[in-house]
Amino acid sequence: MKGALTVRNLTRRFRVGGGFLRRSSWLTAVDDVSFDIPAGTTFGLVGESGCGKSTLGRCLLQLDVADAGTITLDEVELSGLKKRELFDLRKRMQVIFQDPYASLSPRRTIAQTLLEPLETHEVGDAQSRLARVVELLKLVGLRESVLHRYPHEFSGGQRQRVGIARALALRPDFIVADEAVSALDVSVQSQVLNLLRDIQQQQGLSYLFISHDLAVVQHISDHVGVMYLGQLVEVGAADAVFWSPKHPYTEALLNAVPVADPKHKRANTALQGDVPSPLQKPTGCPFHTRCPKVMAKCSVDVPQLGAVDASDTTHLVRCHLYTP
Repeated sequence: MKGALTVRNLTRRFRVGGGFLRRSSWLTAVDDVSFDIPAGTTFGLVGESGCGKSTLGRCLLQLDVADAGTITLDEVELSGLKKRELFDLRKRMQVIFQDPYASLSPRRTIAQTLLEPLETHEVGDAQSRLARVVELLKLVGLRESVLHRYPHEFSGGQRQRVGIARALALRPDFIVADEAVSALDVSVQSQVLNLLRDIQQQQGLSYLFISHDLAVVQHISDHVGVMYLGQLVEVGAADAVFWSPKHPYTEALLNAVPVADPKHKRANTALQGDVPSPLQKPTGCPFHTRCPKVMAKCSVDVPQLGAVDASDTTHLVRCHLYTP
């Protein structure tokens, strides 16, 4: 099974400001991030808006070039590939965008949209390409009769199905789903999520599923990474992270999720203040300015990502509460 992804010490910085008589500064969007996505599994990436989730996804797809670190897809190191090598590799890496309307050209029919990746990569002849498009529509639950319709003639859920079909056109091994259901109604979200899981089981795909909705991530993910100001603060199996969170930030995110039972009371761990500017990160632990469990050394020493205890080396947390 293909599609295993390994990320080590990935860092992406952007130069901000500058100009005549003004000094520029650096914004670190992704800060020394490492994780693995085994073949055929889903890695859920959660965190507040602006924490670097989408930038990380773009780096994995080589749509943005990382400043440091390595990205390996099935033992193929992506950084440093020549233009032609990267073009060939793009067949194996695809993306599902957040906005199912903005990601589709309003001037192209569904047939033209789905044929484009096949024509760009010169896959088969005209007849086999059209047959592949019909197969894709059937796979995502759409009829062949929609081939010559335009995006504005579809609902949001149907447009996202077209986006999924386009991502699957070249038979990829790895897909980045960047907020793929956040623009959809709740009832439609479940349909699209189930579709993604069914396709994964059929084709053995690997997903990086980016979202700020913890309930969605819990439903679809095998492993989860929690991101704050460009860093992973907790990583582990989905069940371990959701049922036994260790980092105070993870606990606060989970306690903010509404509960259907009015008699069930969540712990009062509401975060205080706003997320600090990534241009002026706090010293020590970046989360200490909002943490309800802050200690003196949190404002001085930078915690490292490490195992919670020796019995579970797969559940990692970046917090002084678990520093030896």
